[in-house]
Amino acid sequence: MDKKLTVAISSRALFDLAKSHEIFESQGKAAYCDYQIEREDEVLEPGFAYPLVKKLLGLNDRLPEARVEVILLSRNSADTGLRIFNSIREHQLNITRAAFTSGQSPYSYIAPFQADLFLSTDHNDVRRALNEGYAAATIFSGQTLKGNNEQLRIAFDGDAVIFSDEAERIFKQSGLQAFTDNEQKSARQPLTGGPFRPFLDALHQLQSCFQGEETPIRTALVTARSAPAHERVVRTLRSWNIRIDEALFLGGMPKGEFLKSFGADIFFDDQTGHIESASQHVATGHVPHGAANE
Repeated sequence: MDKKLTVAISSRALFDLAKSHEIFESQGKAAYCDYQIEREDEVLEPGFAYPLVKKLLGLNDRLPEARVEVILLSRNSADTGLRIFNSIREHQLNITRAAFTSGQSPYSYIAPFQADLFLSTDHNDVRRALNEGYAAATIFSGQTLKGNNEQLRIAFDGDAVIFSDEAERIFKQSGLQAFTDNEQKSARQPLTGGPFRPFLDALHQLQSCFQGEETPIRTALVTARSAPAHERVVRTLRSWNIRIDEALFLGGMPKGEFLKSFGADIFFDDQTGHIESASQHVATGHVPHGAANE
C-alpha cells in the first residue's frame, strides 16, 4: 500500500462551531471574523466527526509508518482559521495540511489532496463532491457511543453507497417484487460500484497492513436487503476482492439498534429515513446520491 488513506473534513464537522455559525448567520461575516479572532485561544469542543478522526489518526501509532492522513478543508479564512489550528494543536490531532477558502466551497481541493473521503456539514459541498465522483457525506447530529472499544468501526449501506443505485431504481420504479426478481436473475452479475467503493477499497487495503494481529478496523454492511437479494451483494464484494467483516440483511427493519449493537463510529446511508433512525444511536453521514435523492 503506497498511498495513504486520506480523509478531508470541514472545520464544522471536526469541531463544534454552532455558536460561531449562528453569529455568521445572524450578524454577518464581519461579526463572525471578530468573534473568532477574539476567541482564537479558546479551545473548540469536539464536533460530531471528532471521535472518528481521533480513531483514524490513532491507527498510525500501530504502524511502522503513517498510513492515514486527515486534511482540513474549511470555508474560514486563514485569519479566522487560526482558532481551528490552535484547537487542533490542543486536542493533539496530527493534522498539518489545510485549505482555507474564505467563504468559497473548498470541495475543489479534494482532488489535489487525493482525498478518499470528504466529510462536511455543508450539503451543497457534499453534493458537488459526489457529482465529481468522490465519496462524500453530510455529517448529521448523532450520538457518540460511550465505551472502551478502541477499534475503529465503520458501517455502510449498500445500494447507492457502496454499490450503484441500479437495483434501487428498479425498486423505486416497479416495487419490491420486481426488485427481488431482478436480483435473483442477476445474482451472478456483479453490481457496479457506487461512490463509496473506492473508499471501502482503501479501507480494506489499510486493514491488510495489520495482518498477524487483531485488526483495529472493523467494517459492516447494514442493508435493507434480505434473502434472496443478498446473494448478488455477496458475489459482488467477492468479485471486488473486498472483505466486509459483518453483513446485516435487515429486510427493511430500522437500522439504529443494529448499528448501536455493532458499535459504529459512523454509518453512511443514502436515505434520510435510515439516517434518522441511525442518528439516534450513532454518528451518521448522509450520502445524497442516487434515486432516493432526486
